[in-house]
Amino acid sequence: MNKILAVFRFIQAYPRVIMPILTLLLCGYGYEMLVARPALMYQGEPKAISDFNTNTWFRVLRNNGFIVGYSDLRGNPLWVEYALTPVTDNAPHLKRPSRFQTDWRGLNRVSHDDYTKSGFDRGHNAPNHAMSTLYGKYGQADSFLMTNISPQRPKLNQQIWQRLEEAELSFFAKNFGKVWVITGPIFGNNSEQISSSLWHIDIPKAFYKIYITEESDSKPAFALAFIMPQTVTGKEPLSQFVTTIDTVEAQTGLDFLSDFDDKTENHLEGTIETVPWNLNAINKIPSRYP
Repeated sequence: MNKILAVFRFIQAYPRVIMPILTLLLCGYGYEMLVARPALMYQGEPKAISDFNTNTWFRVLRNNGFIVGYSDLRGNPLWVEYALTPVTDNAPHLKRPSRFQTDWRGLNRVSHDDYTKSGFDRGHNAPNHAMSTLYGKYGQADSFLMTNISPQRPKLNQQIWQRLEEAELSFFAKNFGKVWVITGPIFGNNSEQISSSLWHIDIPKAFYKIYITEESDSKPAFALAFIMPQTVTGKEPLSQFVTTIDTVEAQTGLDFLSDFDDKTENHLEGTIETVPWNLNAINKIPSRYP
């Protein structure tokens, strides 16, 4: 109580010092919540369906080119969102960093070495190639923060997941002009943890991706969703893993695209429409890795 009174007395004694500081803090908070974060999301921030489920608690971390809903309890992002546009001919080709970096904002301090000899790849959610190509060295650097990483089996990460990342940038973005992507892990009821880490890192059973195009007066929005389990061989056709957004929501405990009107949201989330995406053209594209 005495400390609180001391703070109020200090404010009363030095209002010319305190008020500019408070104004700057409020302006910074307003910019973050009303401008910076919304610019990295389409049709609302993903939300936990239940406020009482600790497995769906997250903190929002804004990065260059993408935004993350990070779970310190799971040691994984629960969702990551970014926008893709067609790649220009003079887009940068940056050298891939050799190590991933601990995010100073993470409470659990997960590091590059926590995955060493674990049997799992350090799987990007916001992909390195897209972030470096579209958002430069700062986007690439942020994509190598451990708050953007989840444990992925090599056949998933290096094969079919890489194929989907290739398709979203070189095909979906090119065809639509702009595509929004929401992606992240899906966990089982009793997830195992990476045993090589001092920190708690849950191992997902699968991963999801949601693609959404922007709605306009002249055309509706289109959506496409995938769920890919960790048990893939990597050679499967992409169409094998197409699903509905409703199914993704049921398995993640998250609500997506809530700013759409109910009729549009229900249609997009409950319907599978592959024709606008011309999925057959990229269904069996090869991975860049053998």
